[in-house]
Amino acid sequence: MNGSQLLQTLEALSNPYRLKIIAILHAERQYVSQLSRELGISRPLLYLHLQKLEEAGLINGYHEVSDTGKSMKYYELEPFDLQLTGEVIEKHRDSLPAKRKE
Repeated sequence: MNGSQLLQTLEALSNPYRLKIIAILHAERQYVSQLSRELGISRPLLYLHLQKLEEAGLINGYHEVSDTGKSMKYYELEPFDLQLTGEVIEKHRDSLPAKRKE
């Protein structure tokens, strides 16, 4: 992990809905409709949160075909262990971007 990746991970984790998604996926993989219902948010909004988490490498999405022939997108949690200390931040200081991406 470099400074940019650390920042991307922290930004992905900086939203309560994304933390809830991680908590849900820690228990078991879910498909989009399940997640949307459980969180009480629209699927378009959910997809924005899922995209941020996936870009940070925290979750993985993939399609499966159900027994009825319906394509369903599932998400599962990728194993991670993030320890944030002053030492970790100092280690990545030189690879931190000068500005946040907008």
